[in-house]
Amino acid sequence: MTPDLSARAVDARELMDDPDCDLRMLERTYEQFPLVNTMVSRWHSVYRRDIRPRARRKPLRLLDVGAGGGDVPRALAAWARRDGLQVAVTALDADDRAIRWARERGGGVSYRCAHTSSLVAAGERFDAVVSNHLLHHLTGSELLELLDDSIRLVEDDGLVLHRDIARSRFAYRAFAAGTRPFARNVLAESFIREDGLTSIRRSYTAHEIAEIVPAGWQVRQELPSRLELRWEAWDARP
Repeated sequence: MTPDLSARAVDARELMDDPDCDLRMLERTYEQFPLVNTMVSRWHSVYRRDIRPRARRKPLRLLDVGAGGGDVPRALAAWARRDGLQVAVTALDADDRAIRWARERGGGVSYRCAHTSSLVAAGERFDAVVSNHLLHHLTGSELLELLDDSIRLVEDDGLVLHRDIARSRFAYRAFAAGTRPFARNVLAESFIREDGLTSIRRSYTAHEIAEIVPAGWQVRQELPSRLELRWEAWDARP
């Protein structure tokens, strides 16, 4: 049965966000993120569209906020190496469990356990700031703080891309149906299926997030059920 998706389930909590959750299941979830993100997040398309053209003009410094197990920043770093491009990738997460696990996987990525506010206070700057499936975890005030920090962290010719799920019945039903056959085998002993469904319930629609974000941000919706907040310096700065 599909739950009511007419509004965000802001009080729902993902199991992996519990600091006392089962560590073995959490690490199993990190292991499965590459499969899930390859299927639904389309970061290789983003790399070809936005990262590679910029890296061909000059070496880039890229920050991934809320990087979790680090599969997206590792993939971005690997694609850049394959193309012979210089992209220095930093994976940032406030959860030390995620950073410890991700750091063991290496991948030519710098891993840091901190909040974006710490990087802003230190005066750090990047050519691109990105995130994957982070927005739905945040409260309204936290979302606005992230957007403000992202602009402060990006260079004068920089790019910010925050990508997430767009809440819809299609997204919920497709994820439920697509993961059901694997719930007792491939996805067993992880939080992927249950937390994925919760994530969709907590996510924004394009209309909802467009009413929240400050001027200068573009809200884009893509198939299948993808949402992107985009900020480019030359478009947004006066």
